[in-house]
Amino acid sequence: MPASLTKSRLAAKPSEAGGHGPLAADLLAWYERHARILPWRTGPAERRLGLRPEPYRVWLSEIMLQQTTVKAVAPYFQRFISRWPTIEALAAAEDGEIMAAWAGLGYYSRARNLLACARTIAAKPGSEFPRSAVELARLPGIGAYTSAAMAALAFDEPVAVVDGNVERVVARLFAIETPPPALKDRVRDPLRMLVPQDRPGEFAEAVMDLGATICTPRKPACALCPWFGPCQARREGRQTEFPKKAPKRPRPIRYGHAFVARRADGAILLRRRPPRGLLGGMCETPGSEWAETGAGGLAPPLDAEWIPLPAPVEHGFTHFELRLAVFRAKFDQDALAPDGQWWAPARGLAQEALPNLMKKVIEAAYPGATKPAKNEA
Repeated sequence: MPASLTKSRLAAKPSEAGGHGPLAADLLAWYERHARILPWRTGPAERRLGLRPEPYRVWLSEIMLQQTTVKAVAPYFQRFISRWPTIEALAAAEDGEIMAAWAGLGYYSRARNLLACARTIAAKPGSEFPRSAVELARLPGIGAYTSAAMAALAFDEPVAVVDGNVERVVARLFAIETPPPALKDRVRDPLRMLVPQDRPGEFAEAVMDLGATICTPRKPACALCPWFGPCQARREGRQTEFPKKAPKRPRPIRYGHAFVARRADGAILLRRRPPRGLLGGMCETPGSEWAETGAGGLAPPLDAEWIPLPAPVEHGFTHFELRLAVFRAKFDQDALAPDGQWWAPARGLAQEALPNLMKKVIEAAYPGATKPAKNEA
């Protein structure tokens, strides 16, 4: 820990509530004035009225927010809560319903784990979540970050909650030179020293909000920051140097074929991917395996005159880039689907569990095919 911080405000004795009083108090005072209003959050004013966060809403939002932005998650969260207002209702849903509702949010293993976790909790007496981070981490789809976030936000356990925003804030506060991914573990201990015993949930939300609105990756608004004084990186004029950048590794490229069959009535031929693995359980157009050595052999799902598109569809995954050569063909309305596949009606295509990749593929072949009709929008 930097000596300058050790000798400054961080060296102050913890308050009776725990944590290093001045730093935590300054941040919480800022949070009370500037907290983001989020559909899953119980804000400072509500907490002062005695309202407590609902564990189901905290859990649902945290699963959705994994590797996804607040802006992208908000409409999905609202739709899920409207359709499945309790964890019992969610647990009773069909797998296909959840995958279809999740379509477009990405990282689809989260949706499978969401349902598995809901069913695990619904089977417990009272359908209640465990209250500690250690016990929460034993549930499907809940790792170190999510268990800590749930324990702090829903149950006020005084644990360190470290997401990307928090990493950045703490790395700058203490001028921590360690780059990701090791940075996450490096910031946890100094952050834990700051967590107040009496308001750990609000403290966690406050640090997240600070990173999202003030201590941003580029052009941080340091003059508005409640930690302006003790921030080591700011005092050294190096705030934009943190977090340190890890060297980028080139992502491999994989190749494949995709076949978009369209019937005269606008229906699109689909099949379901295996339940495990990348995009598991989601719908797709028929196609080949994806390989770095080139696309597999051509294996159209139906005999027809398949027309290749002039450019491949490109899509980025976390660990590789994908380039799909897309072919399209039209069929009569009475064309039969191969075993294990089906014709998805044009009016219902928007409700299919299509990941963004497959929407891009279908749109490339037939623009507008995945958009709902105007009277259905």
